[in-house]
Amino acid sequence: MIEFIKASLLNNVDIMDIVKIISDAYVSYARYFTEQLTLQNEGGLLKNYFWILLFISGFFFLLEIVRPWRENQARFRKDFWQDFFYMYFNFFLFSLLIFHASSSVVVGFVQDGFQRVSGIDLAKSNLMSGLPLWAVLLTGFVVRDFVQWWTHRLLHRVPFLWRFHQVHHSVKEMGFAAHLRYHWMETIVYRSIEYIPLALLGVGLYEFFLIHVITLAWGHYNHANISLSGRLTGGTLAGVIAIIALINYPSADMVNGIMIVIGAILFGVFVAGPFMKYIFNSPEMHIWHHAYDLPAGHAYGINFGLTLAIWDYIFGTAVIPTTGRDIPLGFRGDERFPDNFGKQLLHGFGK
Repeated sequence: MIEFIKASLLNNVDIMDIVKIISDAYVSYARYFTEQLTLQNEGGLLKNYFWILLFISGFFFLLEIVRPWRENQARFRKDFWQDFFYMYFNFFLFSLLIFHASSSVVVGFVQDGFQRVSGIDLAKSNLMSGLPLWAVLLTGFVVRDFVQWWTHRLLHRVPFLWRFHQVHHSVKEMGFAAHLRYHWMETIVYRSIEYIPLALLGVGLYEFFLIHVITLAWGHYNHANISLSGRLTGGTLAGVIAIIALINYPSADMVNGIMIVIGAILFGVFVAGPFMKYIFNSPEMHIWHHAYDLPAGHAYGINFGLTLAIWDYIFGTAVIPTTGRDIPLGFRGDERFPDNFGKQLLHGFGK
């Protein structure tokens, strides 16, 4: 690791090259953001993250209205609009203002340093070359989720990182928008740690986009004020996967396509359904992760899964004492946590 850092930092880099990288990153991301807003992006709506995020958010908000788990909780719960703004700040404004340009420079250092130490060019690495899209997506999804699970534990275990993560845990009433209420430093931590394994595998931008959209929807589900059976979630997930597969492999005719989707839904309901709560995270499981009073022996948290629950069951951090529907949320000392968005952005730095 020391040699890697030395190789990255001591490499002779032209300052003008760095300026050009930053400038190009700002221009390209500003163009991307504008195209997303105006639906002029390549690939249309199916590859438009801005409107996909809005659609997914609207879908889960509708579920919260039609079938709320906590019926006494206000539809526009405490901090709803602040959390809604967090969604677009973290994924668009922060990327436009800071992350995209700075990460372009850092990626260059990491690629160069990693190649000097290991001899592997991350920009050209593709361990999954020749595999079908479904295999790339499945492998990339599982690897990314596993890396993020350990990163999430790190956010709870390291005091410096926990102060940033407190922004996410300051939510007092759970809803779908709480999923993306988090400190901007978490983006840097997660992306930095997951970059090398995903780059080694050769997960491209399109594959990453599909994986991210699926995990985004599941993250909304975990935080939403709803409670669905395993059979229902299994059928829905299987149906969505079948539709994505048909979009990317449009070889089946209309009748066969419909039969494939129906078959996938039936498989999800009757075969995968009984095991869904053990394989995937759920609102009933994740609400305990946000519990104000953690179970004895778990001072640093429980149920760390982002999408998959299996890691918590494997490593002994899966705990669901009761339904958890009405448990108090937050963390010790959250009464002193700032309500102001600007102060939350700076939270974690200084005393």
